[in-house]
Amino acid sequence: MKHSKAMVKTVAALACGLLLAGAAHASALEQFKSFVATTKSAKGEFTQHQVKKLESGGTKTSTSSTGTFVFARPGKFIWTYVKPYEQVLQADGDQLYIYDKDLNQVTVKKLGNALGSSPAAILFGSNDLEKNFTLSEAGAKDGVEWLKAVPKAKDTSFEEITIGLRNGLPEAMELKDTFGQLSVLAFKKIERNPALNATSFKFVMPKGADVFNN
Repeated sequence: MKHSKAMVKTVAALACGLLLAGAAHASALEQFKSFVATTKSAKGEFTQHQVKKLESGGTKTSTSSTGTFVFARPGKFIWTYVKPYEQVLQADGDQLYIYDKDLNQVTVKKLGNALGSSPAAILFGSNDLEKNFTLSEAGAKDGVEWLKAVPKAKDTSFEEITIGLRNGLPEAMELKDTFGQLSVLAFKKIERNPALNATSFKFVMPKGADVFNN
């Protein structure tokens, strides 16, 4: 009887371990769909740099930019570059504001359908990603599962976007444009579903700013 109980405990522990291992190694698509379904808003920090192909066949890497982000679905976000220069991209669900602090200049654009096939839609758009992107697994590396998203629209400036996920959260994103340039982003300190109020994404026009409407 004691032997039987020990066997039951061993099998139960093994089954539990397998379940946990399965959750920890869920596919990128499973992790991402879960993140989108359960994350109505989030905030965190990012690092970004560009890798450009040279005619010589080599590559050139830009200086890294750092900043913060906050978003609420659908189509509301504040993407703030802090270093090496200050710039804010802010969307209230209707308009997109691009503010260059050094120039004290604001460019206003209609958000509209432009968000649909853009990289911003991956994190900040609606839950219906497969309407605008073809999604597929892109393998695993160093414990990060990668998901590839190819825009269905032909007029987008991006060829493909890959997203790296670990433990159910986006950890990295790579954006390849039609000119062969690669934008590489890393995310950290992500907080899911933080408390936000109705005015969190309302853009306040800086005093004396030059405003351009596109």
